[in-house]
Amino acid sequence: MREILGRRRRLLSQRSDGRPELIGAALTYATEWQWPVLPGVAADPEGRSRCGCPDPECTVPGAHPFDPGLLAATTDGRMVRWWWSNRPTAPIVLATGGKAPCAVSLPALPAARALEALDRSGLRLGPVVASPTRWAILVKPYSMEQLGELLYAKDFVPGSLRFHGEGGYLALPPSETGQGEIRWERAPLPGSASPWVPDVEAVVDAVVEALTRTGVSAPEF
Repeated sequence: MREILGRRRRLLSQRSDGRPELIGAALTYATEWQWPVLPGVAADPEGRSRCGCPDPECTVPGAHPFDPGLLAATTDGRMVRWWWSNRPTAPIVLATGGKAPCAVSLPALPAARALEALDRSGLRLGPVVASPTRWAILVKPYSMEQLGELLYAKDFVPGSLRFHGEGGYLALPPSETGQGEIRWERAPLPGSASPWVPDVEAVVDAVVEALTRTGVSAPEF
């Protein structure tokens, strides 16, 4: 119980201004859950809807790696502590795939409906990450070949559906990005190991159905 409470305190630790402490969450992800993370690029301080990276048309402002690049993601606690000691407000970015979870993301409204459908079916879900515009369901790592076979079997795959697999990334709570706050829609349960996540096959049917029924087929940012 002491170990579990310690994890909960680290994930929910707060700064003096009441906002969550990013460094504590980053250390939990990296050292306790073995999820490779790195700091994301900050949003432009002169306009949070814009990104601090050189791309003026960036579609994920403040929610992606830039310097360092994605390949620098690590589970080394010393590196994580150094990064967030120097950049305490940097978003936490997960490098998806490998031994880390992957994710399936979709616009927020159909995502809520997909979760309801999955709950009705009795499927066990793991953590779900939410931004104001999109939700991401964490799933077990999958290969591009596995994903290709899964999607090939579908008559139609909506363009607003995104897959965060090997070589991809995802901003994690409690980050602040140009799109707003990143939070847990379904929070991980505290425990002694990395949170459980379902297979990608288990969630794709409900997700595609939710997008098709709501007519959200074109990419949405």
